[in-house]
Amino acid sequence: MNPTMLPADLIDGLDIRSATPVAGGDIASAYRLDTSDGPLFCKTHPAPTPGLFEREAAGLRALREHAPEALRVPEVLRESSSGLVLEWITEGDRRTARTETTFAVALAQLHRTTNHYFGGLGGIRFGYLGSAQVDLTPSGDWADFYVDRRVGPLVERAIGQACLDPRARHLIERLRPRAQELCGPAEPPALLHGDLWAGNRLVDGAGANWLIDPAAYWGHREVDLAMMQLFGGFGPECWPAYNSEFPLATGWQDRVAWYQLPPLLVHAILFGGSYGDAALRALARYA
Repeated sequence: MNPTMLPADLIDGLDIRSATPVAGGDIASAYRLDTSDGPLFCKTHPAPTPGLFEREAAGLRALREHAPEALRVPEVLRESSSGLVLEWITEGDRRTARTETTFAVALAQLHRTTNHYFGGLGGIRFGYLGSAQVDLTPSGDWADFYVDRRVGPLVERAIGQACLDPRARHLIERLRPRAQELCGPAEPPALLHGDLWAGNRLVDGAGANWLIDPAAYWGHREVDLAMMQLFGGFGPECWPAYNSEFPLATGWQDRVAWYQLPPLLVHAILFGGSYGDAALRALARYA
């Protein structure tokens, strides 16, 4: 690809010698930029939704600031409304018991980073899960935030797009009075990655763990753990290692499907298929 086709505000002054398309997700176009100072990663979109890349950059900076040394986050080198330029990560080809244990312990340490409200970083009032906009208006009550700002609106949007059975509306109304119980024992807000499926965690050639593509906000730490279990890709060593470092509340396993509702609903909205049925089954399970 001709590098001059990339947004000028992202590449000016970088002395790019080549730009090669690479895998980078379903939303943006991604490139390896080979420069005189070494490779960089660039992601861009010709017409992004408002604040998409700015929100991602804020999440990367927050995670990079608070993550322990064993959990790495790429540095944001360039940021604009049209994309990001980040440091390049050379992926390895092996995940071992050691990489999984190290990752889980470091994630538990990251989750000890706390705040006085649930919601967007710096009081931001909206963000994205994938490319689906979500309400991040700050709240002092996690159950209200989760049901009224996250699950409820996603249910309505999915029904409106005919990718979720309208019975889901009745189910969420039945569950709303039990929100405090369903969300588990109260905990302080934790700094979350927010979209922690296996593709957003990399292991480099030296065996170091990295976090990429966050949808970061202040929330309940079981959200990240539930997302880790939705599509697989994390070793069985993760759960006991995490629990030893930062013990989870009794019954956390029973809440996994409850906390998988937002990504299931977002996948239904963006991709259709069987995701809406899976979300309906999860709601019915708790109702």
